[in-house]
Amino acid sequence: MSCADPFRLAGIATAIAALLVGSVDATARSCAALVGRGTTVTEADGICRVSGVLRPVAGSRIGYQLWLPPHTTWSGRMVMLGNGGYSSRLPLTAMTEQLARGAAVVATDTGHDGDDPNFALGRPQAIVDWGWRAVHVSAVAARRVTTRYYGRAPRYRYFNGCSTGGHQALMEAQRFPSDFDGIVAGAPGAARVRLNAAFLWQYRANHAAGDDARAILGQRELALLQQGALAACRTNNGSAAGGLAGDAWLNDPAACRFDPGVLACEPGRVEPCLSAEQVAAARRMYRGAVDPRSGARVTNPWLPGSEAGWAAYLSDGGRPQPARTSFWRVWAFANPAWSWWRFDFGRDLDHVLHTLSSVIDAVDPNLERFRASGGKLLHYHGLADPVVSPLDSTQYHAAVAARMPTTDWYRLFLAPGMGHCGGGPGFTRFDSQQAIEAWVEQGRPPDRLIARPTDPSADATRPLCPHPVRAVHIGGDPEHADSFACRRTTGTTQNKRIREKTA
Repeated sequence: MSCADPFRLAGIATAIAALLVGSVDATARSCAALVGRGTTVTEADGICRVSGVLRPVAGSRIGYQLWLPPHTTWSGRMVMLGNGGYSSRLPLTAMTEQLARGAAVVATDTGHDGDDPNFALGRPQAIVDWGWRAVHVSAVAARRVTTRYYGRAPRYRYFNGCSTGGHQALMEAQRFPSDFDGIVAGAPGAARVRLNAAFLWQYRANHAAGDDARAILGQRELALLQQGALAACRTNNGSAAGGLAGDAWLNDPAACRFDPGVLACEPGRVEPCLSAEQVAAARRMYRGAVDPRSGARVTNPWLPGSEAGWAAYLSDGGRPQPARTSFWRVWAFANPAWSWWRFDFGRDLDHVLHTLSSVIDAVDPNLERFRASGGKLLHYHGLADPVVSPLDSTQYHAAVAARMPTTDWYRLFLAPGMGHCGGGPGFTRFDSQQAIEAWVEQGRPPDRLIARPTDPSADATRPLCPHPVRAVHIGGDPEHADSFACRRTTGTTQNKRIREKTA
């Protein structure tokens, strides 16, 4: 390579960036001046809203929106917010909240319209867009436009998302470590191939072979299972499990050894119970998918205490087929006649992992480049999550920690009694954005997150502690977070259970 080549390449990169944004002007101090190829704007109340379309490769069309507060109120921050599921919807409520805090806010449609994976039918580049490209190129474009508008680059750049947004967060840390200074990854559906395989396993576990017409366990039975798990394992609350003895959720669900057989119907039993077929189905679901060749578990199961929420992914929107059927028919096998009853959790899962994992899975534990860049990663997961198993998060954290120290730049918080990205009976409301900003901008690592109950009228607070420590009551008013300390506990099998690896 000649000495001039690096400069030529830099020029090409600049030209590409200009093409993406639609203009090469160095500075555009007015909203109207941001209009360009693929870029439109609207302005009201001093807020400039930019709508852009990016076409980084043939077959790709990525939309994004960037909301810019007035010059006088801009905080110097750029915040990108993540998506949910396979939906192209922008997180408008969260965008409005961050805009009110003075941030330039950006989000993307991930390169498609709609919320079913069939958006990729005939559009293979749309899978890449959804998997990783849309967030990255939208972040690059938004940074450039923000810099042009204010005449200076964002001082701090953040990404915050949950579920698919958490997946996007980890993908950014792994692939593009210089895009953001601070990243919040909530309940990441990052092992996406295995997550969809887990949904498929739940469906098949809950139906007799070949019978799509009748589910073995319905909502009533799932609620009964949850009640049984709580009755069996809540006795550990308040001791080694942390929290309080009276908590209505499981503080250490990974240690729960609940056998649904205790709910089996017996002669003379009058209370609700489960048939032998239902008990067998429940045991399959608690176990997780198994490779028939080795008997090894290949997907993570959901934890006891989350059962009532499983119904949402036991079928595809109530239709007699597994959740995310389009993922398998369009993404994995390109076969509209694909049958879930013929899927092999050994050979077929291996095939899909080989063809799709490198594009859509964010499971690489090598975050050395993100760490070296000075990035901070705040990761959280509800322990009553019925959509993405908390074991996905604890295993990923353990894999990263096995490679490098994590305390100074990566912390995982587990929220007992919290469902998927929020909700549930536990302490589920906390300000992850404020915490990541304090960490990045002030060097204050989050030793605890102060959380409140789901009910906004409740005044109680409790700390969420960085894994593997947990909140232990040390005396005083149990309604106040200061009455708890983050401590390692003994006498529980949680730490062993959460480190179990999938095959």
